[in-house]
Parts: sequence; C-alpha cells; structure tokens
Amino acid sequence: MTLGRLVLAWLPVAVWFVLATFAIAFLVEALAKPEGQPAVQVVAIRVRLAKAVWTWRLVEAGLLTLFASLWFDSLGSGGWWLLFLLVGALASIPAWVLPGFADLPRRARVAGASADIARYVAAGAILAWRLG
Repeated sequence: MTLGRLVLAWLPVAVWFVLATFAIAFLVEALAKPEGQPAVQVVAIRVRLAKAVWTWRLVEAGLLTLFASLWFDSLGSGGWWLLFLLVGALASIPAWVLPGFADLPRRARVAGASADIARYVAAGAILAWRLG
C-alpha cells in the first residue's frame, strides 16, 4: 500500500464527511424545530461549526481509510458493508445518546444517529471502490 494510494482513497472520504456533516446538521435542525415554526427559519441553518469539528472530520476520514486499508489489503473484501455499518454504529450511537443531545426530540436523535451510520456505510462504499 503506497502513501499516494492512501491519500487518493482518503480525499473523497474526507470530502464526503464534510458534506455529510452539513446534511446531518440540516436534517437534525429540521426535525428539532418546534411545531408551527416557519420552514424559512430552518433553511437559515446554523452550520457555524467549530474548527475542531472540521479537523476531527478530516482525522476521522484518515483513520477510517487506514482501517479500510487493513480490511481490503489483508482480510478480504467481502462483507465490507456490514463491517462499516458496525463501525459506524460504534462510533455514532454513543455520541447521540450523550446528555448534550437530551434536549433534542427523539426523532431528531434517531435520524441523526441513522444518518451518521449511513455516512460510514457510504464512506465504506467509497473506500471499497478506491481500495478494493
């Protein structure tokens, strides 16, 4: 596995993670809005995320790329979707049940956790395409 191949696999996953962060923030805010609130206020979403979040998304994409490299280069390529589904659940679900999200409605938390898991499965598909 060359460093160039890893970087070329990491790059689309990093872009995907940044775009998915915007989409998940929009989804959670739309589901968390109080009844009767105009949709215009939801469109003006607060996506001013801290620099640490963007840095973590890039690091997370790098770690997932290294993990995928181990899977595709040594263990095999079959069942990648289940592997990334489980990794996504392990990484995402605890974050959505922390006390900081307790003020969100249940449907917003379930949708956010599901979207995070889907983010990992989609990243697995990208990595299967680039590394498999």
